Amino acid sequence: MAVAFYDLTSAAGLKKLDDFLLSRSYISGYQASKDDLTVYSALSSAPSAEHVNVYRWYTHIDALLRISGVEAEGCGVVVKGSAPITEEAIATPPSAETKAANAEDDDDDDVDLFGEETEEEKKAAEERAAAVKAVSKKKESGKSSVLLDVKPWDDETDMKKLEEAVRSVEMEGLNWGASKLVPVGYGIKKLTIMLTIVDDLVSVDTLIEERLTAEPINEYVQSCDIVAFNKI
Repeated sequence: MAVAFYDLTSAAGLKKLDDFLLSRSYISGYQASKDDLTVYSALSSAPSAEHVNVYRWYTHIDALLRISGVEAEGCGVVVKGSAPITEEAIATPPSAETKAANAEDDDDDDVDLFGEETEEEKKAAEERAAAVKAVSKKKESGKSSVLLDVKPWDDETDMKKLEEAVRSVEMEGLNWGASKLVPVGYGIKKLTIMLTIVDDLVSVDTLIEERLTAEPINEYVQSCDIVAFNKI
């Protein structure tokens, strides 16, 4: 049975949503879905921190839309007291102009939700709409988990500085993870390190050839080998 919310622009509506999210991370299920987008689109602006659970959820969904998007279908949710939310609206929330037109057509609505909207709120609404539209047009970029072996020149290489040099490499879509030193013989150790990449933004081959084995990092690094490469 679909969950129903009423007039999320009112204090009472936000209070019900806040209570609902007290023990939940998402509107339905254990991952962000179109149910979350439905409720997200029904909010005219970001909720205040007074509604701590709604604020936490809203900030999280907003971040997901900007970074990767939301594709799970969900279980169904109904939001009453606002314009009907169709499947198209779930992918692309109504613009400020469309919302205003709907408000004018609703004779039963005693409150003008947009008459006192600030410039900051308008800008935020436009940015949210643009973010959701981008998600509907572009499929989420895949991510991969990579395990690298980073080998020093000899047993005299300072492995602490080697790891610092490796982690100093910063690229959009690159996140360094856990690491450890593994003995390989004759007093020499190699650095085994995990990293997560966004496939469309980072090429592991380019990372190795142009950053990790190039100056100045090649003062410590002799070579790098890809031990494991898995799609996330």
